[in-house]
Amino acid sequence: MEEFCRALPKIELHAHINGSISACTMEKIVQNKDDLSGVDMKKLNKWITSVKKGEKKNLNETFEMFPILHQLVTDTDTVSMVTYDVIKEFAEENVHYLELRSTPRDVTSTGMTKQSYVEAVLKGIEKAIKEDLNIIVRFLLSVDRSRGVDVAMETIELAKQFNSKSNGIVIGIDLSGNPNLGDMAAFVPLLRDAKKSGLKLALHIAERTDRTDESGLLLSVPPDRIGHGTYIHPEAGGRQDLVDITQQFNIPIEACLTSNILGQTVSSFDKHHFKYWYDKKHPCIICTDDKGLMLTSVSREYNIVANTFNFTKQQLYNISFKSIDSIFESDNVKDKLRHQWTILKTELGL
Repeated sequence: MEEFCRALPKIELHAHINGSISACTMEKIVQNKDDLSGVDMKKLNKWITSVKKGEKKNLNETFEMFPILHQLVTDTDTVSMVTYDVIKEFAEENVHYLELRSTPRDVTSTGMTKQSYVEAVLKGIEKAIKEDLNIIVRFLLSVDRSRGVDVAMETIELAKQFNSKSNGIVIGIDLSGNPNLGDMAAFVPLLRDAKKSGLKLALHIAERTDRTDESGLLLSVPPDRIGHGTYIHPEAGGRQDLVDITQQFNIPIEACLTSNILGQTVSSFDKHHFKYWYDKKHPCIICTDDKGLMLTSVSREYNIVANTFNFTKQQLYNISFKSIDSIFESDNVKDKLRHQWTILKTELGL
């Protein structure tokens, strides 16, 4: 089944750029950077070596790497390089449509501004397009809920600006960040305005059991997709009205199984909410979240689903095919992808 999952044409809709950086790309960053002061090189080298050996990581080891990556990706050349590498790695495992997301950053010491950060991501995407990697790539600007309304407004304005001048590559907004921080009542008007302006919204929702009122508030926007949605249904600590809203608006859910296990929001794969929504025939897309730091891939996530729920190859193909419905693109692009999937279905022996 592992081989089939890799050959299967796939969609990835929840991939944070920095969290998707592989150990190989980390090595390239280290080789290319002149100034590594402040970076815990002992910890970084230990990570790279152990990953190459195939060693598994625990929660603490994984989350300790996030600030180190933050210290490594501080200039536009590095941003472009890691963006391209992430795209290439997804393409190599037969992901044919990819939506990346990242928070625009400014770094005074290198002269990188939030605008040049976005331009650098686009440069990496454009390089991948020129190389014809057989993958369509789109970009969502991430609003970090922990940084307050003013920063959120700035990011949304940046997304509006690039939406009109990026040839359709910048397509929307991702709301993410520490789920313990931020007053979402203050964010909702901004999100509604962003949606009204034509930006698509992928919002991290229901990542904590004690934030059901907040989940209801964010669902009322409503978003175009839900990130995680771990605690929406009552059996997981959510509420029935949250399920009803999600179904009423038919809001697709981006399911990140390995991420939720590592983040300890789900106790085991068989308890993952993916199956709850799958049984309801509700749109649910298998995603990675942070493939580099979570040491996973879209193929591996499909394999986990297959092994956990005893799914057939046909069921996996159907999940992938239905994921096309949830992409932030036109009907024309969706139809082209469906045609591509149908051709590849024969090659898969289905």
